[in-house]
Amino acid sequence: MSRSLADVSTAAVPERSGGPREPRSVPALTVISHPLPRRVGERLLLDAVTAGRDVALTRNGPDFTRPGSALGQPLLDPFVSRKPLHFAPGAAPGRVRLTNSDGGTQVSIAGAPLQGTWELSPEELTAGVPLELGGRVVVLLHLTDLSEEGTVTDTLGMVGESTGVRRLRRHIERVADLDVPVLIRGETGTGKERVAQAIHQRSRRRDGKFLSVNLGAIPKELAAAELFGAQKGAYTGALQGREGFFRAAHGGTLFLDEVGEAPPEVQVMLLRVLETGELYPVGGSTPVSVDVRLVAATDANLEDQIRDGRFKAPLMHRLAGYDIRVPPLRERREDIGRLFLHFAREELEVIGEAHRLDNDDAYAEPWLPAPLAVRLVRFPWPGNIRQLRNLARQLVIGSRGQARLLVEPRMEQELADAAGVAPGKVMPAATVTSPAPAVSEPPGEAKAAPRRKASQLTEQELLASLRENDWDLKATAEALGIARPSLYDLIDKSPNLRTAGDVSAEEITRCFEECNADLDAMVRRLEVSRRALGRRLKELGLTPRNG
Repeated sequence: MSRSLADVSTAAVPERSGGPREPRSVPALTVISHPLPRRVGERLLLDAVTAGRDVALTRNGPDFTRPGSALGQPLLDPFVSRKPLHFAPGAAPGRVRLTNSDGGTQVSIAGAPLQGTWELSPEELTAGVPLELGGRVVVLLHLTDLSEEGTVTDTLGMVGESTGVRRLRRHIERVADLDVPVLIRGETGTGKERVAQAIHQRSRRRDGKFLSVNLGAIPKELAAAELFGAQKGAYTGALQGREGFFRAAHGGTLFLDEVGEAPPEVQVMLLRVLETGELYPVGGSTPVSVDVRLVAATDANLEDQIRDGRFKAPLMHRLAGYDIRVPPLRERREDIGRLFLHFAREELEVIGEAHRLDNDDAYAEPWLPAPLAVRLVRFPWPGNIRQLRNLARQLVIGSRGQARLLVEPRMEQELADAAGVAPGKVMPAATVTSPAPAVSEPPGEAKAAPRRKASQLTEQELLASLRENDWDLKATAEALGIARPSLYDLIDKSPNLRTAGDVSAEEITRCFEECNADLDAMVRRLEVSRRALGRRLKELGLTPRNG
């Protein structure tokens, strides 16, 4: 489970103005997806709920605003009802109760329609719970720390307004103009080099060089020469003198990434430079003075490396003149919508389709479909921002020329597997408290769906129903309220769906082996009719375990 947003902080460094702020966490709603992409990132504070009052959310109010802005507007999506979705204090402190009005907006939570009342715990709010409104708008219910509001007005080139990012900006501004070394800690892909660049750009050395060196990419036997320089002939192959990164960065900032990978001899030399401002080039006997600000970064636990004898404690203490922690993406889920659109716009501009994000038609299908937005919010992001950027590129290029993003079945399965849920079924980070008892149909007597025209169905509804019914076409047709032949026609006409006959024998055989002959798993992987896939397996002489 993710840590509380109130706990997302840098290392314990005393506050320099008035002592540490007392965290004041309140629930909030942040727009993750909306038919008008410019609305993504807007927020509604639910501080009234913390104060013991009810908040009623409709299409016409209250206003969502950008953090730091006084002006806002309601959701205004025509498919969000005027009947309110209520947010109220729960039965215990820190809990929030959700109640949907009869006949109001279709709200999905935990992969199921919100009916009656749900109560969410502080742990669930900390992790963040995505709410899908009307199948078109996604908002994330989460916690935010009001004590961090308005502390820094400059974004420092960083996208997002989560508590962790606002706190990170504040620490950068505090240390940037000081000449102390900085140690940046964070998981891979969190943007540690971006933090180092922000420190340099706001320092007194901004007109000097910023050099970035990844110690993990330098052969250990060459690391000393690369950093500190070398005399001609100092080692085999040294046919000429080498300046080294420290001297090249004189008067500026040197960023050492993966500093935990530094060999022992390099650690000793780094410690000397930090303590004296002097270095000895490899093979040299005369010290060279350098004026360099050192910013280091690591995704390793240096304390563990010190206990194992792989890193020198004095060096860590010197490097950490100021210690900053960069929060992982899973601790700043409310930023995912804006980050995704930021990276997507960059890719759309490359292929000449940036107009996709300039939509002003509130009735248009969202470019970022709501189910995909929920998937993005729930994904654990082990590769953090770097992984999100790569996924945005994959989706944009894969949807080139299309009116909205499309997701290949393979990618959707990967997103679902990583989140620990079946395709089409979205769960929040923690198990949502059971809803209040509601009137339900007797077992085995589910009410049949009202009859509809096939032309009234969106592809999103079709795909969601197929997945919900495990690709049983009869059950799907009944659930959608259409005739089975109409369902077959919809599948045939869809550019994003295929039949079992479209799947090659090689792909079926490979899937059969990878799924250990489990027909249900194959159906979820290939996303085709269960019955038709069973026939194809029989034709290929393959016998599933649960056919």
